[in-house]
Amino acid sequence: MIVRIMGEGQVRLADNHLTELNKLDDELLAEMENGDGPGFRRTLHALLTKVRDLGEPVPDDSLDPSDLILPSPDATLEEVRELLSDDGLIPG
Repeated sequence: MIVRIMGEGQVRLADNHLTELNKLDDELLAEMENGDGPGFRRTLHALLTKVRDLGEPVPDDSLDPSDLILPSPDATLEEVRELLSDDGLIPG
């Protein structure tokens, strides 16, 4: 799976990491629903860091489409809400 972090680029991520990432995604969703701004910021950064750590960078000149798009680290609660699906940011 190819994941794009807005404003940063893409990483290739093995599907077996989705369960781990979904835990952070669930936390992020709960914090957004509760209006927990500091918790949202902390969990968003943890999610993006985990994606960067687990993923393999995709070359900038690659034309592979992104399977998943995540917000930039400085995205606001409102901007992230616009990206959400019923499953959160990460499907599954």
